[in-house]
Amino acid sequence: MVTYDYSGKTVLIYGGTTGIGRASAKAFAAAGAKVFVSGIGAADGKSLVDEIRAAGQSDVEFIEADVSRDADVRMAMDKAVARFGRIHVAFNNAGIPGKAGPVQDMTEAEFYRLIDVNLKGIFLGLKYQIPHMLQHGGGAIVNTASLFGELAFPSTAVYCATKHAVIGLTRSAAFEVARHGIRINALAPGPVNTGLLHGMFGGEQAARDTVTKFVPMKRISEPAEQAEVVLWLCSDAASFIVGHTLRADGGGFEASSIDQA
Repeated sequence: MVTYDYSGKTVLIYGGTTGIGRASAKAFAAAGAKVFVSGIGAADGKSLVDEIRAAGQSDVEFIEADVSRDADVRMAMDKAVARFGRIHVAFNNAGIPGKAGPVQDMTEAEFYRLIDVNLKGIFLGLKYQIPHMLQHGGGAIVNTASLFGELAFPSTAVYCATKHAVIGLTRSAAFEVARHGIRINALAPGPVNTGLLHGMFGGEQAARDTVTKFVPMKRISEPAEQAEVVLWLCSDAASFIVGHTLRADGGGFEASSIDQA
């Protein structure tokens, strides 16, 4: 495992109570960062803070916030700044899987819920993070996209559409602010052992059974593996990486296997 030093830096994470966000919060804290986490689930947030403090890092705070609500995203940003001052790193990670099935069976409400969380949530994060970083000399932002943001998969059409949009938003926004010392990139995970994957395919075992056969490495990843990618993208080691979507996907999906799905 690579060792990073984020001492003296503050990291703001949206969607940090579970999965990749939770693993990233713990990894940033272990690397010395002050960590401000927002997400859904007060009990999960409290347990995360307790875990980090038990490991010896005291500079961590949590607030419950819904990224589909402008007021919540702004509030989390304001409270993070009030608590820790300058925000050096932001990780926009919140996302939901939606219900798997043919696109024609999706309701309008289900469609807009996916858009509101997976795309609008990223937009709102950038809306408040970029002005702060412009004012304070730069920073690094990572948005969670997906392998499904670069390919299509049956039964997940709208989810795929939101993640394709996140990649486009990331790349365009990155080019707007790169000259100002702000690096915006996207993480495109393949299948990860999280509640999101389980929800997409009807449970943990069903998700493994459905997805693993498509992945060249023949396994799914753990959240901590994805967190390592996030820490690298936000570090000085990635200082010339801008507008990039980094796929951490076990080799992607084998086309011949997808054709047989």
